[in-house]
Amino acid sequence: MKVLIAGAGIGGLTTALMLHQRGIPSMVFERAREVREIGVGINTLPHAIRELAGLDLLDRLDAVGVRTRELRYLTKHGQEVWSEPRGLHAGHDIPQFSIHRGRLQKVLHDAVLERLGADAVQTGTQLAGFIQDEGGVTVNFVDSVAGGDSRTERGEILICADGIHSAGRRSFYPEEGPPSWNGVVMWRGATEWPVWEDGETMAIGGGMGGKFVLYPIAPAQDGKQLLNWVVGVRLADGATSPPPEKSWSKVAHLSEVLPHARRFNIPGLDIEGLVRATPAIYEYPMADRDPLPRWTHGRVTLLGDAAHPMYPVGSNGASQAILDARCLADALAASEHPREALYVYEKERLPKTAEVVRLNRKGGPERVIDEVEKLNPSLFDDVNDVLGYTQREAIVKGYAGTAGFQVKKAV
Repeated sequence: MKVLIAGAGIGGLTTALMLHQRGIPSMVFERAREVREIGVGINTLPHAIRELAGLDLLDRLDAVGVRTRELRYLTKHGQEVWSEPRGLHAGHDIPQFSIHRGRLQKVLHDAVLERLGADAVQTGTQLAGFIQDEGGVTVNFVDSVAGGDSRTERGEILICADGIHSAGRRSFYPEEGPPSWNGVVMWRGATEWPVWEDGETMAIGGGMGGKFVLYPIAPAQDGKQLLNWVVGVRLADGATSPPPEKSWSKVAHLSEVLPHARRFNIPGLDIEGLVRATPAIYEYPMADRDPLPRWTHGRVTLLGDAAHPMYPVGSNGASQAILDARCLADALAASEHPREALYVYEKERLPKTAEVVRLNRKGGPERVIDEVEKLNPSLFDDVNDVLGYTQREAIVKGYAGTAGFQVKKAV
């Protein structure tokens, strides 16, 4: 069996490593000129890190990321709504990582080249189309950089892991249109900054209408650390307004961000100073897509953001893509026919990810902040007088159970 993978993001590269571990050859095709350390921070949950640890990547992750110790949910005024230990400190036997997306991608990319060979990732090649028959799939790729000749590859299956603007998804759902926007614009950045708290804690202040996110994404050195931040503010009704033009990873001006950043308070942090010190700020719309009725069409399937793009709440985007990769690799290794494997994969993963997409639209675990701010938008003396512990726990722990990273209690 030979597997073709469109997209060298976290999902596509993890899939290649999973397949290699099971003795299944693959080749990855990436539209970008090169795989570079771009982007900002993400969190990857223990159930996904478990899969990367199974690929012998834990030491490499420790070299570039931070094992998350604690998560705090705060109001926009900085008052605590909920806090909990994370990863190993919560009872998992595998850590949660706060990490730069580009550095995680590089860890995966380096491992693919080492284990599959220097030609395993073909850059500057964009998925253009495919034709299926009883024996396999013939895929056409075009030169996305120099405009050179197209190329054709043949494999048993094609995995489209080519992101929220997936060409593979568009071929099956040409009338779907652009991603769904909820009216929230996010400004994101990362900069070297004096270590905040213990250097292993993340904080989220404010609900879905206005939010500030903070966490470190690299080991501390000489009292400083790469600190990732996000300002997200609802600027429009997404149901009636299109997202700002060219707002996918657009470089934003400081004057656009500062008025919104000043709305939030994180105890012990100079938010304005942090934002001013950031060398590059990027703008993104908070967008997703509706869950699909099916991912698989014959010998072609979708994976990661191509299959289930979701709002970036609950630390689940990259995590769910990694879980997709494990499930699909296991299915291909165990099934007698590739199409049987794709059926097993979709049956297992589609309903689970669809539910996470729906929960994220409601705010995910961060909805606990919305509920408290809805009941009391100003300062309070005791959060339990606003919303009881049991109600807050149900929101946060209920999401963890659905997303698959609840700590399993000993029987």
